[in-house]
Amino acid sequence: MLRIGLTGNIGSGKTIVSSVFSALGVPVYHADEESKKFLFHPEIRKQITRRFGVGILEQNGEIARRSLASVVFSDKDALNWLNALLHPLVREDFRKWAAGHAGRPYVIQEAAIIFESGFGDEFDCIIHVACPKEIAIGRVVKRDGTDGNSVMQRMRFQMDDAEKARRSDFVIRNDGTELVIPQVLAIHQHLSEIYPKHNQDVSSGDN
Repeated sequence: MLRIGLTGNIGSGKTIVSSVFSALGVPVYHADEESKKFLFHPEIRKQITRRFGVGILEQNGEIARRSLASVVFSDKDALNWLNALLHPLVREDFRKWAAGHAGRPYVIQEAAIIFESGFGDEFDCIIHVACPKEIAIGRVVKRDGTDGNSVMQRMRFQMDDAEKARRSDFVIRNDGTELVIPQVLAIHQHLSEIYPKHNQDVSSGDN
């Protein structure tokens, strides 16, 4: 089984791309969503409260995710600290999840900061969803009802789109100049075709 990373900056449309892969029957692990479940762990909550204070909690004692996001996306050190806390948990969770899909040609992890978090070596190859910054900002403003400055503030902590494209094995352009589905289908066909060879190489290496 191949492990594929699917990345792209905020507003790039990687969630739409992942939904196409899902429709093709490919298991997709949404790292950004899955990481939120660790905020409910008592030990994680304790560490976050110790770092940011009890003001980061809702009235029910749970982490206020919007408040947490507001803090970390205005403070690089705070963001790095939170990522260092959560990313090892997400990495291990993905490995267990992927093991549950053994026998599939490939599985995908969708994550915005694969390169920034040092997760690149976790995957056999990486797909990047590329989109110009101006278009991405407009999408997020419309989607979240936020303002452009807030979106740009979050983008400051993400690697440049062109650099991510350079480091990736495949690039899907989601800027309105090309249809997304045919690009996904081409990559899906390629990954499905190389799986038997990859599987054979792995088996040969075990001998």
